[in-house]
Amino acid sequence: MEFRLLGSVAVVTEGGDVAPGPAKRTSLLAALLLRPNTAVNVTGLMDALWEDEPPTHAKTVLQGHVSRLRSLLAAHGAEAYGVELTTQGSAYLLRMPESLVDAHRFEELVALAGAQRNAADTVRMLREALSYWQGPALTGTVPSGPLEAAATALEELRLSSVEALAEAYGTLGEHGRAAAVLRTEAVAHPLRESLAAALMGALARAGRRSDALDWYHRTRRLLAEELGVDPGAALAGTYAELLRDAGAVLVPAPAPAPVPPPAGPPVPEPAPVPELLPRAPRGFTGRETEAAQLDRAAGGDGPVCLVTGPAGVGKTAFAVDWAHRRRTAFPDGRLFADLRGFSDTPAPETGVVLREFLLALGVPQQRVPETAVGRGALFRSLTTGRRMLVVLDNARSSEQVRPLLPGGDGCVTVVTSRDRLGGLIASDAARPVPLRQLPPPAATALLATVLGEDRVTAEPEAAERLAGLCDGLPLALRVTAARLAERPGRSLDAMVGELACEQGRLALLDVEDVGVSAALRLTVQQLPESAARAFRSLGLHTGSDLDHFAAAALTGTTPARAAADLERLAAAHLLTEAVPGRWTPHDLVRLYARGLAPQADQEGLRRLLDHYLYTGLAADAAAEPGSQPCYALPADARRPAAIPEFEGRAAALDWYVAERPALEGAVAASAALGLHDRAWRLALVAWPLMLMRLQDGWTPLLEAGLASAEAAGDPDAQSRTRALLGWILHEEGRDAEALVHLERAPGLAALAGDAISEAIAVVNHAAVLDATGEYGRARVLMARAVGLADRTGHPSTQVLALQHLAGHCLRAGEYEEALAHVLRAGELVAPDAVVVQAQLRIVRGEALAGIGRVEEAAHQLERAAADAEAAGFTEGSARAAEHLARLAAGR
Repeated sequence: MEFRLLGSVAVVTEGGDVAPGPAKRTSLLAALLLRPNTAVNVTGLMDALWEDEPPTHAKTVLQGHVSRLRSLLAAHGAEAYGVELTTQGSAYLLRMPESLVDAHRFEELVALAGAQRNAADTVRMLREALSYWQGPALTGTVPSGPLEAAATALEELRLSSVEALAEAYGTLGEHGRAAAVLRTEAVAHPLRESLAAALMGALARAGRRSDALDWYHRTRRLLAEELGVDPGAALAGTYAELLRDAGAVLVPAPAPAPVPPPAGPPVPEPAPVPELLPRAPRGFTGRETEAAQLDRAAGGDGPVCLVTGPAGVGKTAFAVDWAHRRRTAFPDGRLFADLRGFSDTPAPETGVVLREFLLALGVPQQRVPETAVGRGALFRSLTTGRRMLVVLDNARSSEQVRPLLPGGDGCVTVVTSRDRLGGLIASDAARPVPLRQLPPPAATALLATVLGEDRVTAEPEAAERLAGLCDGLPLALRVTAARLAERPGRSLDAMVGELACEQGRLALLDVEDVGVSAALRLTVQQLPESAARAFRSLGLHTGSDLDHFAAAALTGTTPARAAADLERLAAAHLLTEAVPGRWTPHDLVRLYARGLAPQADQEGLRRLLDHYLYTGLAADAAAEPGSQPCYALPADARRPAAIPEFEGRAAALDWYVAERPALEGAVAASAALGLHDRAWRLALVAWPLMLMRLQDGWTPLLEAGLASAEAAGDPDAQSRTRALLGWILHEEGRDAEALVHLERAPGLAALAGDAISEAIAVVNHAAVLDATGEYGRARVLMARAVGLADRTGHPSTQVLALQHLAGHCLRAGEYEEALAHVLRAGELVAPDAVVVQAQLRIVRGEALAGIGRVEEAAHQLERAAADAEAAGFTEGSARAAEHLARLAAGR
């Protein structure tokens, strides 16, 4: 985070410039930035925010702008940069490092340039200082007296700096460049006589005497017309010298005569070639593809290459190994700095790093500038024209990196970070080179570098399993290899057994102060508090991945805040967004988060369970419009801050698929906490998907739900669970088990007083009896189910009962009766119940075919196939296509 006053007032973030808001809020920020770390009283601030006399309610308006400015700063992580807007009595204070303000850096560089003895250094520093200007100072503020005075003072310093830059160019004999710099400002400020005089002198020294005289006459006329005055002494004096054709002014300064070399030694020493790289990592293996990526990224003009990845993935080893292998590409040296962005020890100050760089470049200690800004300017000037490599390891933020970037197009900078550093990509066109977990062959090769080829090839399957348990992280693999190297008689398979236990895996992957836990701890320590809290809450999640709604439930925030936290965790490579909108932690990260989860406080888990209950009902309504909700919410269920909206059946089915592991985990977690009223409901949530994918292994989930329903002593819960479980068991070919549940379900529903559940349970029972050959009993139960459904007046239940009765009639060869039942069901079905409509069309087509109305039957079956295909109901489309094929064969 930085702040701009030299142009449009703005907060400069990694994501780009952020305007403070309306003019008065912009003016408030400007007034505080002009006096950082100083309490500015309310009266002074009101003077800055209003051109005329402040209104009676000015203090209230000011307080509102202060509040919104605090929110703006907090939203962009101001605390991490040491920025805080505080109240001190009747004053406000913006506490911050002054170097974050461009005006401060500009003034510091100007002062530093004035102290230089070498004109070339003066030029470099003044050019660096003037580069901060992006327009008139304090643009966007109220034209009040205090702010206009500040803007005028800054502009005066800028113009003085331009004149000083031109003078330094003149000292170097570069009079053409001096004239070019001055002409731009003289055009913009035609009545500033000092600019006109300096421009005239530069033009004359560049051999353009006539242009210099023309500029004088132009300025004289403007002074007379605009102000009614004659030129002042300085401008008139320069003109007089031009007329006298004084050699010192009119003739280009001669180049200094060459000084003959001394007769003998000493010979000047060549510029030093700095080598600050640490030693090459031992046993480095793999990464050929990423090295080729880095080669390509480093092939441009002055590129910044950004090697990113999670903790323990081997970023430093990769960057240092690459730097050693590419030594010949950087004949002017290689610099290295560990920025300790993710470390227990404080990060080095920018000035300290720059001092080390300057000393390595041969700058005498006494000539190293005092300030970080001055050191940065000198560093950029010294690296211009050189072919050097700068490795900035373990960077925490873009702001930490920018002052350390070299100048010129011949240098390459490689930055490593656990963060994505999007700001560096935006501001400096940094080229990302992401580093991911090692694939199994490279991971086992790394094990072999420590343990030896023989030991790894003797147990290839165990070696591959170890690689998987280590998540392909080089750090974890090296720790594992170190443990095995200490025990040469221990097999790889035995280590697999130890690591397979999740409770102890992280402990086994730590050796002294090195290991996965230590690396992850340092990463989490650097997160903003909101993101760190979100990470800790992830340990309570019951699945392998999650969306921002589930994250909001875990953290007790809004989905928008949760999404921002998840993005921040992804930027720190603690999560990956493998599927848009869903974030996944790697196994070792998940285990670490679980260890941080507040186990004593399960409120986050309860919020998650209730989120799934509410969202499940919304998904069910979208997937099966008009159907009976599969449960009523518990009395103490708490509504989440927001519930996802499902555009239709397909969106709901996608949600079931994505959340299935989390729902299964939620059932187990609820039961473990004794929350059986949640567990059985969560087991039923995905019932529309279960009926779409009947052979997908749902039985264990429903059996767990039934166990909780029985533990809760809830007959309604038992009825609903047994009815669905019995149907699934029947589809799995386990009819005897199915009938045990289906025979009990109707009585439990009647005991609970739920006629709809009773009708559904009777339908399921009758359908399975029909399938097992008990046709008579099935027919009686189906007729009973239709009667129960009709008494409820619930259309979707009536449709279900009529559909099964029609199917029974089909199998009995009673085609006219089957058609009558299905036509009645068609009048009751909801227009948006696409799957049910497809099912009814199939039965209708079969019935029509049975009574010889083949053309009508084909039409119904074709529509059914199309509707089922569109709804993702593959079983239905296949069934319709099968009947169509039979019709075609029989014609």
